[in-house]
Amino acid sequence: MDESLASSWEHVEQVIDNALAEDLASSDVTTEALVPSDIEAKASILAKADGVLAGAEVAKEVFKKVDPSIRVEVLIQDGAKVRKGDVVATIDGRVASILKAERTALNFLCHLSGIATETARYMAAVKGLKAQITDTRKTMPGMRVLEKYAVRMGGGKSHRLHLGDGILIKDNHLAVFRSMELGIKEAIERARQSSTLKIEVEVESVDQAREALDAGADIIMLDNMALEEMRHVVEMAGGRALIEASGGITLDNVCSIAEAGVDIISVGALTHSAKALDISLELDV
Repeated sequence: MDESLASSWEHVEQVIDNALAEDLASSDVTTEALVPSDIEAKASILAKADGVLAGAEVAKEVFKKVDPSIRVEVLIQDGAKVRKGDVVATIDGRVASILKAERTALNFLCHLSGIATETARYMAAVKGLKAQITDTRKTMPGMRVLEKYAVRMGGGKSHRLHLGDGILIKDNHLAVFRSMELGIKEAIERARQSSTLKIEVEVESVDQAREALDAGADIIMLDNMALEEMRHVVEMAGGRALIEASGGITLDNVCSIAEAGVDIISVGALTHSAKALDISLELDV
């Protein structure tokens, strides 16, 4: 298991518990009415599309929480490529328990594998270039740890995990400073006085980027900036700060943006718009 996921496992278990409670897994009236509690069988989790797997251990934990006697064998590890028809895992135990856990387990597995798969597509698009693909904080409430884990399984990196994970001076912060007749320089100076964390500044123009550079920003985020402007800022920075591109990033333009020389490309779509990977469970009775 990924080390960072293991360190957050207590939180992951809470997310799983909430998902099972939401689905009333303990009160599956259909299964309880139709399936005798003592019938046992085997089941297989199957990939129905090509992609990158993420969430296998999470899905396994779902089944174990519903019924600790269920036996789950994960055959393909997170981060690995899967092909249509691959058996991701096998399950052996009470049919009623398998059915109660099925949808919640698949919801995690399909969603997280979709994120990993989309991330892998972006990574392939910038292969051979220095730019690193990262996620953002545009995640579903309660799912951030798992969604960012899925990005890593697809080859991407995490941007800030939360608001305490780095200083990012955005346009609205600067708007407050402008109301006090202060600018980027003063914002960076004040941030330096209160924290030892790296300071990133979001800018919308070459002039703002120059001001942030001169004030000693560690990272400069270019928000929806044109390619030619990005190239200008990269050249102007000359390695004095990391340059990040953000806003409007798609698979169609990510390679061109990477070729502009930026160090980081943050992509909100990795988590907020990734299509779920088609994965199903088939019961063998």
